[in-house]
Amino acid sequence: MTARVRYYGPAVAVFIGVLVLWELLVRALGIQQFLLPRPSAIAAAFAEHFDELVTVGRNTLVEAVGGLAIGAAAALAVAFATARWATASRALLPLAIAANSIPIIAFAPIMNNWFGILNPLSKMMVVAVLVFFPIMINTLRGLTLVDQGSLELMRSYAASELSIFAKVRVPNALPYIFTALKVSATLSLIGAIVAEYFGGARSVLGQFIITEAAFFRFANAWAAIVIASAASIAFFLIIVAIERVAIPWHSSARTADSS
Repeated sequence: MTARVRYYGPAVAVFIGVLVLWELLVRALGIQQFLLPRPSAIAAAFAEHFDELVTVGRNTLVEAVGGLAIGAAAALAVAFATARWATASRALLPLAIAANSIPIIAFAPIMNNWFGILNPLSKMMVVAVLVFFPIMINTLRGLTLVDQGSLELMRSYAASELSIFAKVRVPNALPYIFTALKVSATLSLIGAIVAEYFGGARSVLGQFIITEAAFFRFANAWAAIVIASAASIAFFLIIVAIERVAIPWHSSARTADSS
């Protein structure tokens, strides 16, 4: 317990210090609410609209999780095929790089047109495109950057390529996959909210923020941003917990446990 307090204490202290400094500076400098609301005003708006904020946060989180699941499944399939067959590598890798070079906001109107502006699937597909490349490229690195001694040992036992792939390459890629998933967890919330800016149901974070800002209720908009940050952090921590269970042998899991 003492070790955890020492580990997390500085971060908590800095967080509280920033909030206190924020509150004091806004009051002392007379900064208008539309520029930067006080933390106390944001907290009051959060308490007043708590139920609505939880609802819109949950709906956006569903879109983010669904999009991450779709994007991760496609990315893993492409990475496995690319690592396993040279023909697939030549065919799929350029397409993946090209998809990554397109600005994500260009996909949102197209997905709304394809799947319907009120359909959560249109937002999920934007998220899937956003997270596809980081997961794919990290997985591919994990599958290909394998210790040559391990490969030679498996081949000395006359192991098939499929057996080498399953017993050496995939375990080696797992830390890379979880690293990509942790990065994509935060990206998925960003992608979902950006997609919601282009239209959708009222009960999502993106539309809630736009509406509240349009009516100059900036404290409510900032409260929604707090919900988005909390959902992103929670999503990240869930993936970290899954990582500890899935690859307890990896150094990242051992370091996290020792803290």
